[in-house]
Parts: sequence; C-alpha cells; structure tokens
Amino acid sequence: MKDLTYGREGQLIFKFAIPMVIGNIFQQLYNIVDSIIVGRILGDQALAAVGASFPIFYTLIAFVIGIGSGATVVIGQYFGAKNYHNVKKAIGTLFVFIFIASIVLSISGILFAEEIFTLLSVGEDVMPEAVSYFSVYMSGLLIYFALNSTASVLRGLGDSRTPLLFFSIATIANILLDLLFILVFHWGIEGAAFATIVAQGGTFLAATFILNRRQHLLQFNRKSLVFDRAIFKKSIAIGLPTGFQQAFVALGMMALIRIINNFETPVLAAYTAASRIDALASMPAMNLASALSAFVGQNMGAGKILRIRKGLRATLLMSWAISLAVMFIVIMQGKNLMSLFTTSAEVIEYGRNYLLIVSSFYPVFATMFTMHGALRGAGDTLIPMFITLISLWLIRIPLAAWFSGQIGPSGIWWAIPCGWIIGLIGSLIYYLTGRWKNKKVV
Repeated sequence: MKDLTYGREGQLIFKFAIPMVIGNIFQQLYNIVDSIIVGRILGDQALAAVGASFPIFYTLIAFVIGIGSGATVVIGQYFGAKNYHNVKKAIGTLFVFIFIASIVLSISGILFAEEIFTLLSVGEDVMPEAVSYFSVYMSGLLIYFALNSTASVLRGLGDSRTPLLFFSIATIANILLDLLFILVFHWGIEGAAFATIVAQGGTFLAATFILNRRQHLLQFNRKSLVFDRAIFKKSIAIGLPTGFQQAFVALGMMALIRIINNFETPVLAAYTAASRIDALASMPAMNLASALSAFVGQNMGAGKILRIRKGLRATLLMSWAISLAVMFIVIMQGKNLMSLFTTSAEVIEYGRNYLLIVSSFYPVFATMFTMHGALRGAGDTLIPMFITLISLWLIRIPLAAWFSGQIGPSGIWWAIPCGWIIGLIGSLIYYLTGRWKNKKVV
C-alpha cells in the first residue's frame, strides 16, 4: 500500500503508473497474441467473430464497471483519510455487489447471445463462431470481475505492483493455454475463450492465497464479505454516472460495429486487429490517467487541492511525451503491425488506414483521458458523463454513419478522433470551473 498524499507529485504518479503500464502491456499483448492466433490459424471470419463479441461483452459489463469505479474512489478517499475500518467495509461491499451482478449478467448474456448478434446484423458467415465464443466467454464473467476488481482495489490503496504480478501470470498462462486448446486440442474459437477463463481463474485463486497470507486490507473470507448499505449508497452516487457513461460508451461501440457490418467481413476483421493495436498504443495514457485518479482520490480525502493541480500538470506532460512517441511508431509501422494478424492484403490495407487516421490524434486522446482521470478521482462523474455522451452519440456515431456513406470505411475511422476533440473541449471547460473541488465524499 502506498500513501500518495505526500512526496513529489509527478514522480509519485509516474512510479505508481509504471507497474500498471507493464501489467496492462501484458494484458494487451495477450489480446494481440490471441487475435494473431485466431486470425492466423482459424482465419479472418474467426477474427471478425472475436471483434464482434467484444463490444457486446463490454456493453453487458459496463454498468457494473462504473459502479465498481465509484466504489474504488470511495475506498481511495477513505484510505487517504486514514479510515481503515471503512476501507475494509467498502471493499467487502464491492465484492458482494460484483458477485450478484456477475451471476445475473452471465445468465442473460448466454441466453440472449444469438438475438444480440442478430440485432447487430453480424454476417451469417461470422454468426456461429461469434455466438460460440461469446457464450463461453460470458460463463467466466464472475472470474473476470473478481480478478479485475481485486486489481482496482489494490490500486485505490496505492499498490500497483501486486496487480502487475497477477496480470503477468494471467497473460502468460492465457497465451500458453490458447496454443494448447487451439493447436493441440483443436477446440476452435471456443478454445480461445476457455483459455481466458482458466488463466484468470487460476490467477484469482493465487491472488486470494497471497493476499490472505499477507493479512492485507483486502482479504477474501466470510468476515470481510459484508454488504454495507451506507457505503454502497456513496459508491452509487459516484459510480452511477460512470456506470451510465460506460454503458452508453459500450452501446456506442455496438453502434459502430453495426455501421461496420454494412461493409464486408474484411472491414470488421481489420477493425478487430487495428483496435487491438490501438488499445496497446493508447494504454500508457490511460494508465497514467488511472494513476492520477488514485492520486486525486487520496489527496481529496486528505484535503490537498493544490497538490491535485500539480499532479494533473505533471501527468499531462508525461502523457503528451509518450503519446507523441507512440503516434510516430504506429504511423510508421502500421502496415507491418497489421500483417501480424493476417495475410489478407485487403484486411491489412483497411487496418493500416485506421491506424494512420486514429493514431494522429493520440495526444488529443491522452489529454482528454487525463482530464477524465482527475475528475473521476475527485468523485465528480456526472458532468463528465454528459460530455462523453455528447461526444459519442451526437458526434462520433452520427459522423461515422454519414462519413461511411460518403467515403467508405475510412469515414468511420475519422469519426473516432472527432469525438475525442469534442470530449476534450468539454472536459477542459468543466475542469476550469473548479466545481470538482466540492465533490469530496468522505
């Protein structure tokens, strides 16, 4: 555990973010390797099936993620205020909620998988594999939530190194199991989903064993898993807007897939591969924003507003430097990166075009995400939710539909940074009002 309420702001945030970046590199590398294995061995249709599944999966879990993020903010602020008794109660409350929500979502996702893919107009050549992959993946939702919530809570307590250990184990196991289940057992696309469930399940069991032996604030036993209504209400107050925001973002991803499905399967396959690269490239900025969020949460609890401003400035400088470097690499190597996933020249060209357009705006994305991280850590989530919804549903989705009709798939790619620009402008204006300083919740 790390107290972020004293010490040099930029140095603290950077050191806190490094294990998060490394851990998420492992996670994104798994997603990339998984897509490479699926695309190279099972073909472009299987790759498209994985790509069609992700936005649906994210839509189903988004609301729970939002509520969980609210709980993490409450945990961080209690920790910053040195109220360790309520830290434990808030952690227990989060995990009870996660358990119930994951069971409900798993059953719903499996029962209505085919209807959801039909709604998205997924092609008949992709549908069977998409439904199979998605149904297996949803059966492991409880494990997914348990592992990721554990990592989020640890980060809220100032510990970003332990999640690095957990995700490193999960990623390596996932890749090895992918190869075993697909190449050796010939389980097809379902093998990729089973590999994820088994790897995450084994890692969570290891995490439980390690944390319980350490006598950590975060433990898994009957005494710790107690639901506190008052704390849950505080988590809801912060997490509900974020939950709606995440849910509408996820629905926006589904809407984007619906637009992409107006074109042939190679466009969806290209989007799947390119978005994997895009996720890896944008990850450092996202992790710095998450580190800033933990930093802001603790310092809000301690009442150190000036320190929050200094931390934000330091994070912006780091994010700009990294995003510019990553932008250059992706622009120069886009074609080579896409060729890792497929041998199809058509898929490679669509993906290269995506990366060229979207990566040119990484500094805009980094600034927007950093601002969101600061506001989220302060417990101010309502106005950022509206900003996100406007940038997504009034800008990105309508422009994607319009541009794609005018200039083809590249019009969809151009709509993505257009949404970022509007989101950044709105976030900056709101931050400068200073209203976020009055959102302390503990």
